[in-house]
Amino acid sequence: MRNHSGLDQANHGVHGAHGGHSAHGAALPGGLSVSQDGYTLELDSTIRTAGVQPVGFQVVGPDGRAVTEFVPEHEKELHFIAVRRDTSGFQHVHPVRDEKGTWSTELALEPGDWKFFTDIHPAGHDGTLTLGIDVAVAGPYEPRPLPEATGIARIGAYTVALDGTLVPGRASELTLTVSRDGRPVTDLEPYLAAYGHLVALRVGDLGYLHVHPEGHPGDGITAPGPDIAFVAVAPSAGTYRLYLDFQHDGVVRTADFTVRTASAAAAPAHEGHHDGHQAHHGHHGHHAHHAHHAHH
Repeated sequence: MRNHSGLDQANHGVHGAHGGHSAHGAALPGGLSVSQDGYTLELDSTIRTAGVQPVGFQVVGPDGRAVTEFVPEHEKELHFIAVRRDTSGFQHVHPVRDEKGTWSTELALEPGDWKFFTDIHPAGHDGTLTLGIDVAVAGPYEPRPLPEATGIARIGAYTVALDGTLVPGRASELTLTVSRDGRPVTDLEPYLAAYGHLVALRVGDLGYLHVHPEGHPGDGITAPGPDIAFVAVAPSAGTYRLYLDFQHDGVVRTADFTVRTASAAAAPAHEGHHDGHQAHHGHHGHHAHHAHHAHH
């Protein structure tokens, strides 16, 4: 993955926002549909019991057959995300595929309404797709309220701090800083060809943004912590849930955040450099985003 500048990184690094365009021309987030461009996510069962269990599925192509050829994205042919509709229970797993195109994985499911996502680049298609499917898990369901937007996540001895502001329709830099027992972590380990992997979901419809950091391990520029920098574009005003996967001491951990968008007038001044890119690129940003997927 190349190290792109602000807006370019936003256009080249944000996956899942290919669901079409709104009346105002803004790219829609991905995962809002079970089928797109002739590709459909088919699950072994959309009604499930609670507990740790195997999950099987296929991606069926325009020819009606299970897809067996994919272009790897960030080291994997397919990324699979599960999250309950109240945004709890987030799991990012990497299923295995057999020669017939059936994928299998294991999830830990609590009762409630869930959404499963697949992030894929089918061979022969001009870019990545994010498909989403609703799943009902039987049992007593007590939705959890959204966590407060504190900008701090704690996972055992680790603390992750979030700095930055999401501004609708504008490239915004987010920096996540990892520490352990109060000391900066400077030896993060590569995970999926990056030092961090960030998924953002829009609260209300779980619209899916798949974002990756600026730079990559081994590029001679990107340090292995404590900071991991991302550039993201929120497709609309509202509340988002962010999930950061990072690896340290051989273990992948997930930090989650609640983020509310700010108006452009309220955005920190240090984000102004993105406006320069906006002015230079004008309204072509969305086209550049789709061009990224074409060149893959």
